[in-house]
Amino acid sequence: MRLAIAGIATESCTFSPVNTTLEDFRILRGDDLLRRYAFMQDKPVLPLILARALPGGPVTPEAYEGIKEEFLGRLREAAPLDGLFLDMHGAMNVVGMDDAEGDWMRAARQVVGPQCLISASYDLHGNVSRQVVDNIDILTAFRHAPHTDAEETRKRAFGLLERSLREGLRPQRAWLAVPVALPGEKTSTEWEPGATLYARLRHTDRIPGVLDASLLVGYVWADEPRAMASVVVVGTDMEVLEREARALAMHYWNAREQFRFGAPAGSIDDCITWALEEPATGIFVCDSGDNPTAGGVGDTSFFLERLLKRRVEDAILGGIADAEATDACYRAGVGARLELALGGKLNPTGSQPLPVRGRVLHLHPGANDRQAVLQVDGVKVVVSSKRRPYHYVDDFHRLGLDPSEHKMVVVKMGYLVPDLKRIASRILLALSPGVVDQAIERLPFERIRRPIYPLDPDMAWQPG
Repeated sequence: MRLAIAGIATESCTFSPVNTTLEDFRILRGDDLLRRYAFMQDKPVLPLILARALPGGPVTPEAYEGIKEEFLGRLREAAPLDGLFLDMHGAMNVVGMDDAEGDWMRAARQVVGPQCLISASYDLHGNVSRQVVDNIDILTAFRHAPHTDAEETRKRAFGLLERSLREGLRPQRAWLAVPVALPGEKTSTEWEPGATLYARLRHTDRIPGVLDASLLVGYVWADEPRAMASVVVVGTDMEVLEREARALAMHYWNAREQFRFGAPAGSIDDCITWALEEPATGIFVCDSGDNPTAGGVGDTSFFLERLLKRRVEDAILGGIADAEATDACYRAGVGARLELALGGKLNPTGSQPLPVRGRVLHLHPGANDRQAVLQVDGVKVVVSSKRRPYHYVDDFHRLGLDPSEHKMVVVKMGYLVPDLKRIASRILLALSPGVVDQAIERLPFERIRRPIYPLDPDMAWQPG
């Protein structure tokens, strides 16, 4: 079998003022690409190109077209192919183009022709379109949020491709869009109803005529018509696929009002109050409206302002993306005191630069991302030259910080990833303002397909 691998992946928040450029993508080719996949080490797979970027604003047309042009050029050189595996995310928006993944797959199909099988792996926060399902043969998505099964899903997508070629199968797809748009922080698979809904997929997989079933929550912070939940069932018996797709879609629809945050949720001030009332240290508070891994700009100053106004004496804030402030800390040096206007420079949802006076505690030189720790009253503020998450204990340790020793640790994320969750004495979710606001009714949707739950809470729906 002659197989190739490629992909492009990012989440694009259409409410973000910060476009994703070519410099934001990490691009792998050749052996560097293949080394990313342990399950491919003994397989003769042709590596084309893999481009991945931290979630952010819409991708510039120049960046997308440049990567796509290289992909198609390499694809033509690799032809003819028996199979093509695409490692995708599913929630990319390109300025002026709503369905970038559909465009990518349609272009790939035109090159490889109708006989080549195309298999794609998706994040469960991907948005699926008819153009996508019409141009590929297999699609499977993550089944865990947080995403502990990313490699397993890619292996499954590749394995389904190999099996189909080996057994001479031509998989069919049943796809249903479900008019529900919910944030991932409500739809985690670690608690109900997500846990039961996703456990059901394993049973669907075993039904004769079915090869694989996927339930995608979708990506809610994209103001585009395809932004909603969806079901994709792949197999060999179309009647069975349609029946099971309808069943999974109805289970999700019927559970729509049961989805809840997995941690106590409230305003910024609510969460500060709850944290201060706790006797323990190591209380993590999620600044969810500015989560960079969901597309947040990473520089809002709302939370820091409230921590300082409330005179919180023992907190870490990780972090604020502010290249100007980071450079100022480096020029001043460790131990120096300086005045800064911190964060808020991108003015998302009204956040403004916050005047502070602090002392530089630590400087961490990175190849492309310098970081500094600034003591501002009782708050240790991590500032970085680039937008980035602080998802792991080592992210703090390398800055000379131990989260467990501080009363409160504020992180710009939604639900905690397992590495931080294991050390948190308590987790709180702040429904903070931002371009990835959890209270989606506060966002200026104009182009999302209506009616849709929860923006239209009284709507009725049956799977078509």
